[in-house]
Formats: sequence, structure tokens, C-alpha cells
Amino acid sequence: MARSLALAVYLSGIDRLEGRVRRHLAARAARGKEDPARLGERMGRPGLARPSGQLVWFHAASVGEALSLVELIRRLRARRPALSVLVTTGTVTSAGLLAERLPEGAFHQYAPVDLRRAVRAFLQHWRPDLAVWTESELWPSLVVETHASDVPMLLVNARMSARAHRGWRWMPSTAATLLGRFRLVLAQEEATARRLRRLGVPRDRLEVTGTLKEGTGALPCDEGERAMLASQITGRPVWLAASTHPGEEELVIDAHRQAARAALGLLLILAPRHPERGDALEEMLRTAGLVVARRSRGELPGRETEVFLADTMGEMGLWYRLAPVSFVGGSLVEVGGHNAYEPAALGSAILHGPHVANFADIYQRLAAARAAVRVADARSLARAVTETLAPARAAALAHAAWEAASSGAEVTDRVIAAMLEHLDGAGGA
Repeated sequence: MARSLALAVYLSGIDRLEGRVRRHLAARAARGKEDPARLGERMGRPGLARPSGQLVWFHAASVGEALSLVELIRRLRARRPALSVLVTTGTVTSAGLLAERLPEGAFHQYAPVDLRRAVRAFLQHWRPDLAVWTESELWPSLVVETHASDVPMLLVNARMSARAHRGWRWMPSTAATLLGRFRLVLAQEEATARRLRRLGVPRDRLEVTGTLKEGTGALPCDEGERAMLASQITGRPVWLAASTHPGEEELVIDAHRQAARAALGLLLILAPRHPERGDALEEMLRTAGLVVARRSRGELPGRETEVFLADTMGEMGLWYRLAPVSFVGGSLVEVGGHNAYEPAALGSAILHGPHVANFADIYQRLAAARAAVRVADARSLARAVTETLAPARAAALAHAAWEAASSGAEVTDRVIAAMLEHLDGAGGA
């Protein structure tokens, strides 16, 4: 296995920062970024007893990564009902959503900070039979100590952007040392696989499978809320701007005002990527002269409402069901785009901007199938909204998007097969 001087220096020095780490966690808790009642979990102290029998541990960094695991876990436990599943993340938001969505037999804990004492305490308590990392968050102590505990490790749904690859190229031996500890790496697409090979992942441990988001079930929603809101907006044309970012909302507002001249009574559901920006967005909308109702306040979209500000977490399944046309944000600004599988699974026609590198594979498929409309600015977005609101056009786009997105659902089956192979001891060391 490759060795890295930089990694050795990091591991030898990280535990000296324990006091600073504790102060940082306390400061984050004061800002609502950590759960004060569960800070012990961040230091490796468990919040739950370990279940008996085999336990699979999944580690995910973000809300999106964590939620992409839900369907995988459900299907894994359908194959092995006696299996327990631990999911670790580092954010309060992901903890709340997973508490609602994880199936029976699966539970959440906060990931330990990357101090070796915290990681060792975590591993000694949970004693996982298999560790599964998702995407690309590789904390050195967590990786090294898990491997040292003889826990088989897989990296699934792996994705590495060109920018991240450039960063790792400054530390090639560190990358090779960390990645070399994984028994199998399943990459989302060939570009990621090429970058991982350059960083030292052996070809016989690397496979391109596609993204787990292809196998994710449709986002849930409260059917009572859907029916109630549908009755509120019945008879009105509706479109959704989903997961929008600063610099993008201004274009969405401009597009909405243009499109509203052609579509009488047009309602925009605006669901920002970060709902805590609700106050600033409300001010922006009112300054633009628009009538706003706000979901976080329990307000309903009345007949005069022009924009329904959906500033809550975990309700995107509701918004995609209500809107026959959806603009997927993070794509008119250089964020890299967001998940197109979600609207595709729920029958909403897809509009997007040019910046979609984060989900290049699905957007390429959508383009090849003529299953989405690419826009470049407020004017083209307004035109696309107006044209796509026609029921026949929206339905045709939605059906084509569903077919393009669902063609890769076998990814989940491949990941489960790999997990069971290594869980049963057939994967080798």
C-alpha cells in the first residue's frame, strides 16, 4: 500500500487539536449548526446501543448523498431482514430528514470528528461488519482507523470533479494511500473513473456503475398537504424553480414576470436550495412588486399570490407533484446543477441552465432524448416556461424524462450485490 508523508504528519498532529475542535463544535451548536443534545456522538460517544447481529455502516456527507441511500437501504434490508444499518452524516438537516425517511432497522448517528480518539471510540462501540462511503468525503482518520480495524470498506456512488482532482494531484501519495484502503470503488461515470485511476485506484478495484440517484424511489410527500394545496391553486398555471441559488433567483423573478404576461394567473413556486435565505428572498420578491405567500409561516397561495416561497426542508416531493413544469436550479449560475432524477420520477417537465457538470450523465441523456429544455438567461427561461406549460408539451417532456432517467435503475442492484459479496467475506482483503 502507498505511503504518504503528508498523511503521516496529519495523523500524528490531529489529536493535538482536540481542544480547538471541541470549541468549534460548541460554537457551531450555538449557531444551530450542531445538535447540542447529541454533541457526544461527534466525539465518538454513541447515542444508541449497538443492535445484535451484522451491521452495515453507511457514511454520507450531505443531505443529497444521505437521501440517495434510502432506497438502497430499503432494498438491502428486504434481501437481509436481520441486517441492521447505521447511517452517519454531519449535518442537523440530514439528521432530521433521515429520522423521517429511514426504513425499519436503520438508524442515524452523527459522524465522529476526525480525531483518532473519537473515531476509535466510534468503531469500538459499533463494530461494523461493512463500511460504505458515498461520493467523495474521505476524512483521513476515519478511513485509516476503519481500515486498521479490519472492516471491509467500499466507496460507492463515487464522484470526483475536475476541480477536486486538481486539488488531490498536489497530494498524489495521500490520495493513493487513502483510496488504496477501499476494496472496491464504484464510480458514477467514466470521467470520475479516469481521475481515480490517475490517483492510484487499481483497475481491478474500480467499476463504473452510474449514480445511485437513478435507483432512488420517488420523493415522498404528505398526500393531505398535496390535496389541500392543489385545491388552493386549481385552475392556475404553475411552475417551480427548484434548488435555486443567489444570482439565479433574480433571473427566475425576471422570467416569471415575462411569462406571466402570456399565462394569466401564473404562479411560481420558488424553493431555494437553502431555505434559511427565506427572509432575504421575501424582501427581494416584494421589492420586485410581487405578491408573496410563505410556506414557513403556514401561509397559503391565494388568488392574488404570484410567488409561493417554499422555504422549508424535505418537501421537494410535494413541489414537484404540484408543478407540471420545473426549472432545476444551480444551473444558471456556476454551481454545477442539481438532481434531475427527482422531477423526472414525479412527472414534471424539466428546464435547466448550461451549468450541469455535477449531473452531466443524466443531463446528456435528457438532451439526447430531447427530454428537457436548456435555457441560458431570463428571456429564454420565460419563453420555455410559456411554451412548456401547454399540457401536451409538458406531458411529452415529462414522459421522455422519466424514460431517460429510469433506464439506469439497475445501479442499486449492482451496489447491493457488491455489498453482500464483501459482507459475506467473498471480497478478499
